[in-house]
Amino acid sequence: MTSAYTYLEYGVKVCLASVLQAAVKVSPLIEKVSDHKDLKKLLRTRSNVLVLYTKSATSGDSKFKLLSDVAQVVKGQGTIAWVNCGDSEGRKLCKKVKVDPSSKSGGAELLHYKDGTFHTEYNRPATYKSMVAFLKDPTGAPLWEENPEAKDIVHVETEKDFRKLLKREERPILMMLYAPWCGVCKRMQPVFQQAATETKGKFVLAGMNVHPAEFDGLKQEYNVKGYPTFCYFEKGKFRHHYENYGGTAKDITDWMKNPQPPQPKVPEVQWSETDSPVFHLTDDSFDGFLAEHPSVLIMFYAPWCGHCKKMKPEYEEAAEYLKDTNSPGVLAAVDTTIHKAVGDRFKISGFPTVKYFEKGEDKFTLPHLRSKDKIIEYLQNPQAPPPPEQSWEDKPSGVSHLGMEDFREVLKKKKHALVMFYAPWCPHCKNAVPHFTTAADLFKEDRKIAYVAVDCTKGQNQELCKQESVEGYPTFNYYNYGKFAEKYNGDRGEAGFIGFMRSLRGRDQGKRKEEL
Repeated sequence: MTSAYTYLEYGVKVCLASVLQAAVKVSPLIEKVSDHKDLKKLLRTRSNVLVLYTKSATSGDSKFKLLSDVAQVVKGQGTIAWVNCGDSEGRKLCKKVKVDPSSKSGGAELLHYKDGTFHTEYNRPATYKSMVAFLKDPTGAPLWEENPEAKDIVHVETEKDFRKLLKREERPILMMLYAPWCGVCKRMQPVFQQAATETKGKFVLAGMNVHPAEFDGLKQEYNVKGYPTFCYFEKGKFRHHYENYGGTAKDITDWMKNPQPPQPKVPEVQWSETDSPVFHLTDDSFDGFLAEHPSVLIMFYAPWCGHCKKMKPEYEEAAEYLKDTNSPGVLAAVDTTIHKAVGDRFKISGFPTVKYFEKGEDKFTLPHLRSKDKIIEYLQNPQAPPPPEQSWEDKPSGVSHLGMEDFREVLKKKKHALVMFYAPWCPHCKNAVPHFTTAADLFKEDRKIAYVAVDCTKGQNQELCKQESVEGYPTFNYYNYGKFAEKYNGDRGEAGFIGFMRSLRGRDQGKRKEEL
């Protein structure tokens, strides 16, 4: 009799638990965790986890719909899990991790774990937009509209809202089109906020995150080529851009009182036209100069190249020093955007490229020469450089190295592609390379998955990287069948790169089961 009662009681409990589970409609995208070992495993294999702890099966009911929607959009980048501290197993787990949701309002607590360890309690607004933004960048700043000091900014979310604002607003509007990750945008936001407060009632200062692909048409319409872009409107019509990116709040308010289009940029004086100790060579003078000078170091450059601009003063100082010491070796430079024949002849594809010529012969390419001291030291005793380290691209691995010519064609065939945009000289890139390669090797047999690398310093790849909004190295983007989905801001170690892809594959399997 006792045994039968026990079985009956157990059956009732199981049935009740199933009913509660069904009642709260927990999405399969929310991982139910009851055991401490399972939680540890989850945190070990996923680098970005938000856990909802509830005091009972129903106390988190109000949050499940929201979390399910969030889980859907962040799948592959973040994981949402649920622990019911009210059942026997869950109670043990909650006690073990020292979590007591019963002490919280509503009997629920949200905690975030990053790279396997506790990161922070989620204390931002419990909204879809805020949670999605948090899980896509857990260490980033809160959404701009959540900042109390930005209360006087009109925050625009959709293109429909954008058009509506232009149509109904009589006052002049200065619209800041930005991306959440953009460093210049972050620096400008406090200034823009202050200007909005100071001009409240007279003008409208608005902000809109236009980085998502859905706003590509809007960006094209208003010539957005970088972030931030400021657009000035009067009576719904675009007038011109505001371009003082280093301005103060006063600069903005003064400009709004008398808005003027950007002044034409004064053409930069070409390096070859300045009073310089460096010899500037042309297609016509190149061979004759080498015939007259037996020891020449030549910098092949492009005027727009940032690394060339950085190296230029070092190169000039070295040339001045060598000139004063009557050195047999001299420094020369060639602008290969003008003198293309010389650039083509020596296959110059990246900038700056430094070559040493001895008695007219191209002897060595010297990528390590960037500073004044190194340049002087080398010309005083020219030697063959150490053998170059094998490039990442030349090493066999599971990483697909793509460029402008095949990037889109390859990616559109891959369900999940994690792309690393990099520069070979970048220290952070070098640190990430072995971890990214290990992850790629692990998944190289899966035809739906690709780990891709793009060297942004190579020829046409520079344009590709510009198109993909790469503003720093390394930049990691996730693509789904060739379409940009999101930036990857997770851990840059093996666990992060592997966990990210496993999470995507796990979601695919879960979706297939759901469809069955």
